[in-house]
Amino acid sequence: MTTTTYQRLIGLLGENDARYRLVDHAPEGRTAPASVLRRHPLAQAAKCLVVRVALGRRARRYVLAVIPGDRRVDLDGLRDLYDGTEASFAARDVAEELAGSVSGTIIPFAFHQELELLADPDLLAHDEIYFNAARLDRSVALATADYQRLAEPRVLPITQPREPWEPREPREPWEAPVIIPA
Repeated sequence: MTTTTYQRLIGLLGENDARYRLVDHAPEGRTAPASVLRRHPLAQAAKCLVVRVALGRRARRYVLAVIPGDRRVDLDGLRDLYDGTEASFAARDVAEELAGSVSGTIIPFAFHQELELLADPDLLAHDEIYFNAARLDRSVALATADYQRLAEPRVLPITQPREPWEPREPREPWEAPVIIPA
């Protein structure tokens, strides 16, 4: 399953003169650690999430939401966009079947006819985006203009900002923060 999607992706990029490069790294499927391995800002990572939007009792639509790595997908916004009754992450097996690769390696291209491709404009503001290439150990750095030309995503704001990081209260005395006077 993964090899086929990888080969299809590389074929698409090569046949269409896309400006890209491959980045080999230690196996990693989580966006933030993969961004560290690839040495780029988290905002340039194309986080790819398969979302199930319930449209009624038995009707549903699947969306491949491509968002910046430092953001969260707006599930309520996607529900409202499709006049749905709810939106949630697709079951892992369904997401992997529709995307053609395992969780953590989903690419920002929709090759399955039941998968609608949406991309957030904040991701597309960068000259280059990064994503796992349907493999845990290899990523693609792709010119954003070429991504848009080849993938033809529907571009809509589909994210919420992440909550700002705040230090947690220490649970044990030895976890107390050390304050060094200036």
